Amino acid sequence: MFDLGWSELLLIGIVALIVIGPKDLPGMFRTVGKFVGKAKGMAREFSRAMNDAADQSGVNEIQKTFKAASNPMKSAMAEVKKTSDSLTRDLSEATKPALNEQRQAQADKIREAAADMATARNVAEVEAPAKAVTVAAPETTKPKAKAKARTKAKDQA
Repeated sequence: MFDLGWSELLLIGIVALIVIGPKDLPGMFRTVGKFVGKAKGMAREFSRAMNDAADQSGVNEIQKTFKAASNPMKSAMAEVKKTSDSLTRDLSEATKPALNEQRQAQADKIREAAADMATARNVAEVEAPAKAVTVAAPETTKPKAKAKARTKAKDQA
């Protein structure tokens, strides 16, 4: 909109300082700031109202249709990809070999063992920092701090 560089802003500031004076300059800047804030708020509200009106009238759907019409190759490739994905999924399900009962039982045992190990590892990771903190805390405290902690614990009990 406006193309103001640092040199133009400096010139405007010097002229404003001379014309308005240093005493009234902060009040003028405050007034200009409020005016700019109100103008931005009005522009934001207008833009929001126009977007809401466009959504209600279905302009977005028309815009998507125009984009698809302007780039038919992209829309055609999207359809091809969607069809190939569904075909691949159907073929992979149809050609999936069925496991016999013994191999299925072994696979289930392996999955259960892996899940148990993962749970145990997660529990160990959670408990390890707690143990490290409780072990490290008494060593780092000073004797006076220990005594204060004991008296504080006795007072609370």
